[in-house]
Amino acid sequence: MAKLVFGMNQSLDGYVDHMEFAPGPTLFRHFIEGAQRQAGSVYGRHMYEVMRYWDDDHPEWDTEQRAFAAAWRRQPKWVVSRSLTSVGPNATLVKDDLEGAMRALKAERDGEIEVAGPNLAQSLTELGLIDEYQIYLHPVVLGHGKPYFAGPRPRLRLVSHDRIDADVIRLTYVPA
Repeated sequence: MAKLVFGMNQSLDGYVDHMEFAPGPTLFRHFIEGAQRQAGSVYGRHMYEVMRYWDDDHPEWDTEQRAFAAAWRRQPKWVVSRSLTSVGPNATLVKDDLEGAMRALKAERDGEIEVAGPNLAQSLTELGLIDEYQIYLHPVVLGHGKPYFAGPRPRLRLVSHDRIDADVIRLTYVPA
């Protein structure tokens, strides 16, 4: 059975914003390795549109960026959206019955499936489907943006913490 894991970079004041801070080389390598081993990813429309950047090669990419793109393209993706009519390669559109689709996905697959995007994570949290939360805590304060938690969540229990690079700590929580 697969587990759904919501993990994102977060500022000290609780916001996620891919335009405000980017992972350094060590953290980016960590994300490449994660993408290589994940059983897939579930995206909301907005995060999927952001991640589509990795569908096309860019001449300025270095070796690490090419490795991430290859891993991202290879893994299956499920895109939750009522407004999209189609999705890109290796992706499946989920328009209706989010709960049924995610329960089937968890039952049919093995391994870790990434959940990307706070709004989607909130919907899955309300359905009791998020198995783990991974906060990659960065030493920045944004003062604005989209919060990591888009709404109420169940009580959480810290199960691990580790330093990923000099300035980033990963906090791993499960529902208590």
